[in-house]
This record gives sequence, structure tokens and C-alpha cells, in this order.
Amino acid sequence: MTSNEPAAHDAVVLAGGGARRLGGADKPGVRVGGRALLDRVLGACADARTTVVVADPRPTARPVRWAREDPPGAGPVAALDAGLRHTAADDVLVLSADLPFLAADTVRRLLTALRAGAAEGVLLTDADGRDQPLVAAYRTAALRRELAVLTAGEGGLTGLPLRRLTAGLDLTRVPDPVASFDCDTWDDIAAARARIREHDHVLDEWISAVKDELGIDLDVDTGALLDLARDAAHGVARPAAPLTTFLVGYAAAQAGGGPEAVAEAARKAAALALRWAEEAEQEKAEQGLTEQGQTEQGQTEQQAEQRKAGRPGGSGPDAG
Repeated sequence: MTSNEPAAHDAVVLAGGGARRLGGADKPGVRVGGRALLDRVLGACADARTTVVVADPRPTARPVRWAREDPPGAGPVAALDAGLRHTAADDVLVLSADLPFLAADTVRRLLTALRAGAAEGVLLTDADGRDQPLVAAYRTAALRRELAVLTAGEGGLTGLPLRRLTAGLDLTRVPDPVASFDCDTWDDIAAARARIREHDHVLDEWISAVKDELGIDLDVDTGALLDLARDAAHGVARPAAPLTTFLVGYAAAQAGGGPEAVAEAARKAAALALRWAEEAEQEKAEQGLTEQGQTEQGQTEQQAEQRKAGRPGGSGPDAG
């Protein structure tokens, strides 16, 4: 690792709870915005060197390592201990699998805060100011230390609440009522589904879902592509918008992919759409001048005929 590369971190995602308030439903598999809750969380922590999901294995959008607490259902502390056994990085994200609004930038913020200070963990607090220890970044050694203390003192980890673990840690808290929102009830699920369809969120949510579905990990200038689609629709024809953006993506892939390739293809297509629109405006203007000239010529000829008709010997109404 060079000095310019970020320090490696691992992630442990707890996804094996009983979901009693959801009537025993498969909570990690419940879809919000077309994606399973677990896949949404895995997308947010995609930069982790190793991601361990503590649950029975299932299909996921990203490759992960699976672990299970012994016995299954022994609780979050036992599950965390099982997950940590598969990690090696100095820092570890600890996340629940029911966070519909967790994003990569929040994960980076947690890790940055952890590395910038002396605390043993950085966790989010919710809208009511309550600690959310399953939306957090910790120093792995500190977690292992406290797990060893609990194991020795309690004779095991089964059934212990997370607060028993975090009570022995030096923690920094970061308020974030959105990223810390978790889905414990069907009302929570309904609220999450409604929020992502709001005007301010729906486009980003849709793009993120499509990228996950297609296996694309690419950040591009969405505004530039929308401007291109608008220019193509207005300057050429409405169907030109989706077709043009498709061709831009194809051209970028042919050029090796990446944000730079997309930006260059979009720039060329946008310039073409502008030239196309300018030609159309020029043609309109020229057509207007031609029609104006024809009108003026017709008026001149009509006036000449009228003057001719008024001369002696002419064919006007008074002649003959």
C-alpha cells in the first residue's frame, strides 16, 4: 500500500435476525426500490477488502464471505464475534442488513472520522439521538478486546445485547437521521419505499439500482447526460434522447469504459446535437426569409397590375 492509497478496511454485516416485528419475514431479502435491503447495504460498503455477512448463505449482488454464529440466533454480539473471525484489517465496518439509505459517502465519513481521531469507534445516532452501533466503524483490536472480556466474564456471548459490548469502548458519535434509519416494521418499509420515490431522490435511487442490477461500478456526470438527452429531444426528436444516451454508453464501453470515456462520448454527442439544432434554426430562418420574399414579390406584382389597369387604354373597368 502506497501513501496515496486509503487504508484497507473490512466489513461485517449482521443479517441473521429473526425479524419478529415483520412477522418472521426474510428481512434482508425485502425489496426497497427494487433491491433487497441486504444488497443495498452491500453496495454501500463495496470498498471493503473483505465483506463478511453473518447469516445463512443466499444470492447477493456482490460476492461476500459467509459466517454464522453458534448457535444460530445467539444474538448480535455472538454474530459480530463470528464475523470478526474472518477479518484481518485494522478497521472494520459493522452494519445491519436493514439500512435502506446507507450510502458509500456515509461509510467513508465514518472511516475518515475513525482514522482522524483517537476513538475506538465512530457510530451514527438516529433522529432521536440514540446510538446505532450497527451503523459504525470500529478499530478491530478494540472489538476483539471487549469480546474477550465479555466471554470471560459472562461465560459466553449468547443473548448479550450490543450495548454490553459498546459500553467498554471510547466512541465518537455522528448524527445522521437518514443513513441510520433501519427497517424494523412494515411501516418502516413503507416509509422507505415512499421516500425513494420522492422527486429529490428518485433519479439517484434509480441509477444506483440499475448499476447494481447490471453489475456496473461507474460514477458519471448525470447532469451532463441529462443535458445531452434534453438537447437531443429538443434539437432532433423525442426518441433521439434515449437512443443517443444508449449510443454514448456503447461508445464509452468501446473506448475502454470509465467516467472519462463517458464524458468524452457525451461531449461529442452534445456538440452534434447542438449543430443539428443550429442547422434546423438556420433552415427555419432561411425558409422564413424565402416566404417573406415571395410575399413581397407577389405584392409588388399585384401593385404593378393595379397601376397598369388604371392607365388609358388599359384593361381596367373604365377602359373601352
